[in-house]
Amino acid sequence: MDLDIDGVELAANALTAGELAVLTDLFDDVGERPGKRIIGHPAAAVLTDMNSTLGGLAQAKLGPNARPVRLVLFDKTARRNWGVAWHQDRTIAVRERREVEGFGPWSTKQGVLHVTPPFKVLAGMVTMRAHLDPVDDLNAPLIVAKGSHRIGVVAADQASRVAEAFDIATCLADVGQVWIYRTPILHASKPAQNPKRRRVLQIDFASADLPGGLEWAGV
Repeated sequence: MDLDIDGVELAANALTAGELAVLTDLFDDVGERPGKRIIGHPAAAVLTDMNSTLGGLAQAKLGPNARPVRLVLFDKTARRNWGVAWHQDRTIAVRERREVEGFGPWSTKQGVLHVTPPFKVLAGMVTMRAHLDPVDDLNAPLIVAKGSHRIGVVAADQASRVAEAFDIATCLADVGQVWIYRTPILHASKPAQNPKRRRVLQIDFASADLPGGLEWAGV
């Protein structure tokens, strides 16, 4: 699969043993959570440095100005075996609120300020998922609607119906592998059929500044 055509692809290069160790420590520090936003943790700086695997992949896709703008940990277990319906990632994390045309509504998630930007902002981003555990068909793989990153904003109550019009890709992964997708692609994840631990580092990258004095929250 090709990132620009399909909106998703499996990266050729996986995380190094050292990066996996840092990622393991990061999850151990945070603890078991369904989705934890990370800002200011030393491990995040190591994983998102532009000389790291993830940083290099981001520059290859977005150019030399690529930088990390949001990091979320997902730790799915037998006790926390959730599912996520078809949706687009429609919000970005910012440092402070400024009223800028086209940006809104606003929300706060785990103490981090978020806003819905114009679609063109999302279209200029990529999201990466780095896997710390193997993900097979039974362990809640991400599924994506190939090509749906090009159709603009999809209303939440229409996302499932719209996704059905596209070919669906199942993102299986081995330890250390990285999936890359265009941030606004339609995606979902079912509860695991054979629940076991499934730790995923999800990180958004962007290369453009925000307008009107808005600033990315970063990691």
